[in-house]
Amino acid sequence: MTQQTRKTATQDWDKAGWRAYPRVQMPDYTDPAALAGVESQLRRYPPLVFAGEARRLRAQLADAAAGRAFLLQGGDCAESFSEFSADNLRDTFKVLLQMAVVLTWGAQMPVIKVGRMAGQFAKPRSAPTEVMDGVELPSYRGDIINGFDFTPEARIPDPTRMLAAYTQAAASLNLLRAFSTGGFADMHRVQSWIADFVGGPEAARYRDIAGRIGDAMAFMQAAGVNSDTAHQLSKVDFYTSHEALLLEYEEALARIDSTTGLPVAGSGHMIWIGDRTRQPDGAHVEFCRGVQNPIGLKCGPTTTADDLKVLMAKLNPANEAGRLTLIARFGAGKVGDHLPRLIRAVQDEGANVVWSCDPMHGNVIKSSTGYKTRAFDSILREVREFFGVHKAEGTIPGGVHFEMTGKDVTECTGGVRAVTDEDLSDRYHTACDPRLNASQSLELAFLVAEELRARREDAAPVRTAAAI
Repeated sequence: MTQQTRKTATQDWDKAGWRAYPRVQMPDYTDPAALAGVESQLRRYPPLVFAGEARRLRAQLADAAAGRAFLLQGGDCAESFSEFSADNLRDTFKVLLQMAVVLTWGAQMPVIKVGRMAGQFAKPRSAPTEVMDGVELPSYRGDIINGFDFTPEARIPDPTRMLAAYTQAAASLNLLRAFSTGGFADMHRVQSWIADFVGGPEAARYRDIAGRIGDAMAFMQAAGVNSDTAHQLSKVDFYTSHEALLLEYEEALARIDSTTGLPVAGSGHMIWIGDRTRQPDGAHVEFCRGVQNPIGLKCGPTTTADDLKVLMAKLNPANEAGRLTLIARFGAGKVGDHLPRLIRAVQDEGANVVWSCDPMHGNVIKSSTGYKTRAFDSILREVREFFGVHKAEGTIPGGVHFEMTGKDVTECTGGVRAVTDEDLSDRYHTACDPRLNASQSLELAFLVAEELRARREDAAPVRTAAAI
């Protein structure tokens, strides 16, 4: 689409226009003057990301829509002020790199790396209040809005938390950019980390894959392809993303791209609309339709084909590849009930989208020990069902979306290290939803890589004896 066409598509949009639309899952601040002061300050701050980076991500996502690349999106359920550290950021980035190398081996194509980082501070909640020991208080909605402590004071929405979120996001991006380009992401280094994957006999097939990746790297080294001769082996493109839930923050950081004259969300490279905030005539859709960043749209069991068609028309009126990613989240055993009708709605419209699988949000259960958890087997089952439906429909499974951490937490059960219900209390650190730990994340990458490899082999042309 030309620059002039894009301007025409957004000429009826204003970054504050969302305020005239119904809003859900957002706080009611008690001090309007304090809120106005914070918004004014944020408007003077530099954007956290740059328009050229967002354009580059859109171009790469266009490749994922066409089956020429694969999207890996992962990170924290909700970023925490108290747990923020360089070590935690490094460890999660490290696991995402490991996962990406394994997926690259399986897909035999570039893997687009997008973190749920440097902005994932707000969370929608299923209820506006929660009760503990007979006391009812407003729900915790993420550190950018209110505090986790179960006290009346902590649960009051505080606009100054947006300034703390901005500062943490800026520091995170500074470190991530250094990791991405300063040698930490060197392919040979990452491959050596994968080779250290441990586990019992059931992990033998993962070690076999790690060995094959190692053999490929050794061959490249012997052929003279190394970090000195091929600079793309020593650095990576890494992008950030978050749910655009707190629209006061998003509006304050929206900017006009000096190159194109078009509005861009300066809070993150990619923003998404949640399953609870995707009302076609709601505030979140209104804001997101006007910025030029790649947009994600969570699609759950209640998403109708008609709603999806309206949302695609609003969010991507020019039908640009790479603009819109549909993130399916249904729950294990339910993908076949819902995904096919949404795929057909996309086909009816001839829409360009990236299909991504979020196998986390539909699989939350309460453990026998009282903890909110997710079973690794259910997560894997939903991923396999996602690939299976796309195979049956002849469409492209373009990515995966995980809540995970580089820390050795015990929040999801299962995996080769066999976290049990009884283990959950050992290192249950999440403030909201349970995350895959480092070992479970890498194991899942191995399993997704097998799905990608099988898909690639199925798609390969049959070679006749004459051709051989």
